[in-house]
Amino acid sequence: MTALQTDPPIMTRNGTDATAHHHTPLILALPKGRILKALAPVLTRTSIEPDPDCLTESSRRLRFGTSDPNLDVVRVRSFDVATFVAYGGADIGVCGADVLMEFDYPDIYAPLDLGIGGCRICVARPKTMIEDPATGQSRLRVATKYPTIARRHFASRAINAEIVHLNGAMELAPTLDLASVIVDLVDTGSTLRANGLMETETIAHVTSRLIVNRVALKTRPEEISALIERFRTALATEGAV
Repeated sequence: MTALQTDPPIMTRNGTDATAHHHTPLILALPKGRILKALAPVLTRTSIEPDPDCLTESSRRLRFGTSDPNLDVVRVRSFDVATFVAYGGADIGVCGADVLMEFDYPDIYAPLDLGIGGCRICVARPKTMIEDPATGQSRLRVATKYPTIARRHFASRAINAEIVHLNGAMELAPTLDLASVIVDLVDTGSTLRANGLMETETIAHVTSRLIVNRVALKTRPEEISALIERFRTALATEGAV
């Protein structure tokens, strides 16, 4: 008698069997900071209520239960949400379009624009510069935490961007001769102005997106689809108010 043939397991990026997790709660990755605050009303309309300290910046916990016993929340840096989802650490998450543009993970599906956290990715230079330093140049030093976006943008203008990778205090780079321009996420522009910089180009407008791990969508389609629909209904409810 021959052995029964079974389909091979569907594996996540980290090499684990994705089909072995059906008994565990889904994981929703949320970003710390201003996006989390903006997301709070959306979560309320979805009837997803995380533990009270989830929305408290002073809480040291990183994982929280919710009003749904089949859903837990993890709270991570905004730049890390996409990585958690892409590698299967979380099944679903919320992150800015800037992060999706920078990493371009093939394992991520972004079904919904949540319309929160609006800002823009911009090129900025010192106000004291009379001419655009990129004009007539084939090479330009750029300070940014978005090396992929910056290189792609300047390559479209036939400029080779030499990247100075910074994670903060970007506005200091031109004044300290680290770079000629910066590429950064801008909301009101007040930080740029306070440090003597001006916006010269807008690369992209950014809002926060609901993102899903593609493997999780295949292995737990009903649960993931139901969560997506809860967010979709929440957005529609907001629009009707």
